[in-house]
Amino acid sequence: MLAILLVACDGSLMRKYGAGDGAVDASGRQTTVQGAAQIGPGGVEEARRAAIDDAVMRASSQLKRSNAGSVISDVKVVDEWQDGEVYRVQALAVLSERQHCASPYRKKIVATGFPIMNAEQVSSSESQDLFSGIPREINNRLMETGDFIGRNLTNAVLYSRPDIAPEILSPTGSAESVIVNVARQYNAQFVLSGVIRGFRTESTEYVRGTGVLAEIKSMTREFIGRRSIDFDVFVHDGFSGALLFQQRYSASILGDVSLPNGYNVGSERFNDTPSGHKIDELIQQASADLHRLFGCYPFTTRVLESTHNRIVIAAGAQDKIKAGDKLMIFSAAGIAPDGRGMSESIGILTVSEVSANTAAGSLDSGATRVVRPGDWVKSFASP
Repeated sequence: MLAILLVACDGSLMRKYGAGDGAVDASGRQTTVQGAAQIGPGGVEEARRAAIDDAVMRASSQLKRSNAGSVISDVKVVDEWQDGEVYRVQALAVLSERQHCASPYRKKIVATGFPIMNAEQVSSSESQDLFSGIPREINNRLMETGDFIGRNLTNAVLYSRPDIAPEILSPTGSAESVIVNVARQYNAQFVLSGVIRGFRTESTEYVRGTGVLAEIKSMTREFIGRRSIDFDVFVHDGFSGALLFQQRYSASILGDVSLPNGYNVGSERFNDTPSGHKIDELIQQASADLHRLFGCYPFTTRVLESTHNRIVIAAGAQDKIKAGDKLMIFSAAGIAPDGRGMSESIGILTVSEVSANTAAGSLDSGATRVVRPGDWVKSFASP
């Protein structure tokens, strides 16, 4: 607390003695650090944000040298000034074992179905909800965190050949364009997909002999035995089509391996079965992994309309957009249809109107060109 007060009261002293990258305190839990950025066409506000990002990056590098696995939980700008054409900030960063994200916005994610590689491994007397239920429940768990808005397209699959997923075979375009088209349809930032690699039942006992007893043993091993479940989870970026996440989740079920027809994934009776319980554990693990990775991603959406410097974006109150918020706009011009290519920064959008699903605002002075529908709108990486 004393360090914070000293910083707040005398920024010039910080500049004199803290001109380097900064120093971690004795506990290794916080550090003061400087960040800098060139003032460009976006003006002072854009340079300020870039300088804060630079400070966060420097602080993260310092703190994590001695605190592996931890994250920066809070960043406070205690001093800032303009030095010619360079904007500088002095920040105090605090380390925490818990995940914390600076972005206040909810990100949209659309879930598609998980096809199974070997359809015969799920009999007609068993639940047929695995294919849509697993991605639906992952989506639901992400929405429960408050950081995501989920959209379900689980009746459709991206992979005509599940055995070669995440490769997408499309007669109408590239794999990236398929992802981008799905994301654009739902105004989503991420596309969730996957494949059930196996749901195979194995006998715990070799069936010997013939006759009625052998027949009974053969029948019961479909219900009392060992069963393995393996599914892959993929997440693609909805703006570029790039594969951002790929992970396999596996478990083994021993005992009653049946999964009765009519039992829906996520329901109480589904989770009460040994197979359903294991699948639920894998769903929870996958959801936690995705939240940990993508919960801190900058928020991204698209421009819907742009007329007379009034820009309407595909995000509103449900995404936690508020009047007065500032967002960066990036050009989609020159980017290939599949989403590949570099994007040029246009300027900063200041939000003035907010509805449930959309928001509108105007560009600050210093914009490099006219904003067009389809351009990207992105939050700053840090406060």
